[in-house]
Amino acid sequence: MNTILYACLLLAGEDVVVYGATPAGIAAALQVKRMGHSVLLLEPTAHVGGLTASGLGFTDSGDKAVVGGISREFYRAIKKHYEQPAAWTFEKRDDNRSARSNEDAMWTFEPKVAEATLLAMLRAEGIEPRLNQRLLRDKGAGVVRKGTGITSIRLEGGGSVLSAKVFIDATYEGDLMAEAGVPYHVGRESTSDFNESLAGVQRRLNVHSHRFIHHVDPYKIKGNPQSGLLPGIEATLPPDGSADKRVQAYCYRLCMTQVKANKVDWPMPEGYQESDYELLLRTIESGDQRMPFKPDMMPNGKTDTNNNCAVSTDYIGQNYDYPEASYARRREIERAHERYQKGLFYTLSHNPRIPESFRARVAEWGLSRDEFVGTGHWPHQIYVREARRMRGALVQTERHCRALDPIDDSVGMGSYNMDSHNCARYVTSEGFVQNEGDIQVGPGGAYAISYRALTPKASDCVNLLVPVCLSSTHMAYGSIRMEPVFFVLGQSAGTAAAMAIEGNISVQEVPYEALKSRLLKDGQVLSYKREKRLSGLDPARIPGIVVDDESATSVGIWTASNANPPFVGNGYRHDGNECKGDKKYTFTAMLPAEGMYSVAVFYSTNANRATNVPVVVTHAGGEARVVMNQRKSAGKDGYTVLGTYRFAGGAAKVEISNKGTDGYVIADAVRWLPVR
Repeated sequence: MNTILYACLLLAGEDVVVYGATPAGIAAALQVKRMGHSVLLLEPTAHVGGLTASGLGFTDSGDKAVVGGISREFYRAIKKHYEQPAAWTFEKRDDNRSARSNEDAMWTFEPKVAEATLLAMLRAEGIEPRLNQRLLRDKGAGVVRKGTGITSIRLEGGGSVLSAKVFIDATYEGDLMAEAGVPYHVGRESTSDFNESLAGVQRRLNVHSHRFIHHVDPYKIKGNPQSGLLPGIEATLPPDGSADKRVQAYCYRLCMTQVKANKVDWPMPEGYQESDYELLLRTIESGDQRMPFKPDMMPNGKTDTNNNCAVSTDYIGQNYDYPEASYARRREIERAHERYQKGLFYTLSHNPRIPESFRARVAEWGLSRDEFVGTGHWPHQIYVREARRMRGALVQTERHCRALDPIDDSVGMGSYNMDSHNCARYVTSEGFVQNEGDIQVGPGGAYAISYRALTPKASDCVNLLVPVCLSSTHMAYGSIRMEPVFFVLGQSAGTAAAMAIEGNISVQEVPYEALKSRLLKDGQVLSYKREKRLSGLDPARIPGIVVDDESATSVGIWTASNANPPFVGNGYRHDGNECKGDKKYTFTAMLPAEGMYSVAVFYSTNANRATNVPVVVTHAGGEARVVMNQRKSAGKDGYTVLGTYRFAGGAAKVEISNKGTDGYVIADAVRWLPVR
């Protein structure tokens, strides 16, 4: 056993101190107590439950089959609550789709119900969380170390000095980890750092709905660059694939309602200035009439309201300081986000530059009067989508999420999209504003999360576990960062902490087979059959010159998907079977020489596809117009040959349109194969 750790154990007061009553922290504390050890659960704010109890009630669950243990226990408790008639005050249970489900758990819920449920689970085990307990953050003074072990932590304001055998940092920010001197990373890695195709700055992948679909001028005075840029817009960005310090945008997940008896109307917020919303107003005036927020319904007529479209609840580019900022600076950033979102809804519901019918639709909504009553019906927790990420014993990457690199010490599973919200706004080469950083690519199935991603390197700290700000890249974290997964990883961290204490060993020395056995006994899901058919064809292995959708250009909003294989690369795009005639996808290849080439288009067939997709092939002799039936089965490798044409060499183009089509149009990849 590590002698430094042994010294830490001798000095310990509690067996385990958990810092952060997020879902991970709550699950860790419950597990430690159930394994017969003492635990102290500290929360730096006045509430437990993190985002689960602060508006994120429309659960981003991914594949629910891999949600087990304490995580599923919570969602089952939610279902049990809503089986009671008294739970339904503004809606009938039979009218709620989630409540009528035959599943054993329920995945949508009101914030106050989530917090009450979590408190009840803790108190059932005799755990009373200590609230408003903030770690002293002062150049390492908040953590007392002996060698590679933490002996105690100090709280703010001359508060307690708390010792323990093992510490768990379950905060969204990783404050305890950082104060202990454990290495971490903030921002996006480059594509070359960990061989990740989605990493770094990504203009080309930003083809989802959270972008500008019409030209919008970025300057304070339209057409005048000398007037300066509107707030939040950058003149330039680094090249695609570059690393940077940007993190994906934050917001508050608002609990809204249209129920008049429970609705609070949108007031003009203090300090409101219309000029702060000029970009929003210009976006709507450009013809973008999409509703700029996404109200997902929860019980009793309430919502979990998320970001949507080009200018919405995400306050893009205004959170870069947050991960490492002081408590005071973080509070400034939180207040700025609150003012921005309140002003957003006031503008949408009151400004005369917005069509009256549009304003009326927004005005139907308001904050829920019976939620967050102590904070003016405003969520008490900002959505910290990512902050610090530990550099631990193993860095979980996009390749692990795609199951390209194996994990042999699973302590839980993720399955959600590799999901990054936008990180920046910039001026395009054409002189218009555009968002950057929004990526939503499926991993291809459930994947394992390594125990080593929860532990620092032994040389950095031997008695700390980090289940939230775990060791991962930006893109891997985009999938891992879901509340059900934090529950899972928190339980696994609590199990490992107890086993380290029982064995008088470091957290790195916990034997995996014993850990695995205990996790499975307690209902965790550590492996799951992954359908190989979801893997994409590697463009580099397809004969000929292949251009994938990620390297092509588009007009209009095309949605990324990988639901129906086969496909090339990470997936394909579809037109949503809407806005017919407004959407095009153009594939351009650089052909090495003049000659005859067979041109083929890749798509996955389905009964909902269009039978009359117009395709234009531009070749040396002009244009060939082909109508493609995407309901018709393609070849065994997923492609259909359009014809053979002569090309002059250099740039060659194929354009797919949705004009006049009678179903979903697919744009995946195009191949030019030389014909001898």
